[in-house]
Amino acid sequence: MRMENLLREMALIPALAGAEQKMAAYMEKKFKEIGYETTIDTFGNCIARVNGTDSKAPTIMVFGHMDQLGFMVRRIDPDGFIRLERLGGIPEKVLPATPVQIQTENGEMIDGLIGVKSHHVTPAEEKYKVDTYMNLYVDIGATSREQVAALGIEVGAPVVYKPNFVKLQGTRAYGTSFDNRVACAIVIDMAYRLKENPPEATVYLVGSVQEEYNLRGAMMAARIVKPDIAIALDVNIDGLTPDMAGKNDVKMGNGPVMSMYNFHGRGTLNGTIPHPGMVKLVKQVAEREKINLQRSASIGGLTDLAYVQLEGTGVVGIDIGTPARYTHSPVELCDIKDVELTSDLVMSVVYEIKAETKFER
Repeated sequence: MRMENLLREMALIPALAGAEQKMAAYMEKKFKEIGYETTIDTFGNCIARVNGTDSKAPTIMVFGHMDQLGFMVRRIDPDGFIRLERLGGIPEKVLPATPVQIQTENGEMIDGLIGVKSHHVTPAEEKYKVDTYMNLYVDIGATSREQVAALGIEVGAPVVYKPNFVKLQGTRAYGTSFDNRVACAIVIDMAYRLKENPPEATVYLVGSVQEEYNLRGAMMAARIVKPDIAIALDVNIDGLTPDMAGKNDVKMGNGPVMSMYNFHGRGTLNGTIPHPGMVKLVKQVAEREKINLQRSASIGGLTDLAYVQLEGTGVVGIDIGTPARYTHSPVELCDIKDVELTSDLVMSVVYEIKAETKFER
């Protein structure tokens, strides 16, 4: 139940990229309650140090980004409607009639919704057209620009999908920002477990910022931590739904996913091919622990590891993911059992890394 509770609590916390303070405060409170030395760096990353029992063992950084995609207020119309600028990879076809929340300057969340033209007056040629976000607007019930401003909503205010968490059948659930609160839940779960049984290696558990805004935060955290090894946690696209037939072999409910190749291919021309030594170690640990390990290789997405691996003289890194559906929409879906198994796998990998562990190409 711990993982489900963590995911539920985190899914209900708004944390647009660049405005992650509420998630950072949540993670900092958890880390400190467990008993870790914890800092929030200049960039906003939340970093907890787990002291290892062997000072000669490598330093490991396990991280997942706290931020979510969304919007910022671009302008406020004279009649109180709010125009948006997107932040991150927003799927525009899901936006009309979507409930949202706008964060005021004092942190209060104001409910609203993205307007949609009434079906009764929509001409035939518009019924199958996807409007770009620039044409859309948020309706908070205000009737003037002055009323909006009086609420503390100004240009640049963060806007997110209205937070929600819904339990489905079995161990599956959907909600907002499972990308990447799934990883944050794993990081906190690991914090509890590592406290009970410390590893030989010193581990830094990190909730990073601004992944959805050009993958900036984890890179800065790595400059503080200076890890030898980095394990990036994120979601990985499930291939079981009808619209994904033939795209990949990742199956929700079938355990964690080891990324063998990812490349964004658009704008951010970066990605990760994991270190072969880490691939070998993760595979061996999964086999020993009898955890089914899936693999992925894809273009169109990447993680913070793309930049973390380039820090210092190079960092031994790997991406470990949890299968998820409908990513970047307001209804991201995962299987909580997969989340738990991902935590189990990463924990076992961390325990396997000792002073004598060598990573060779």
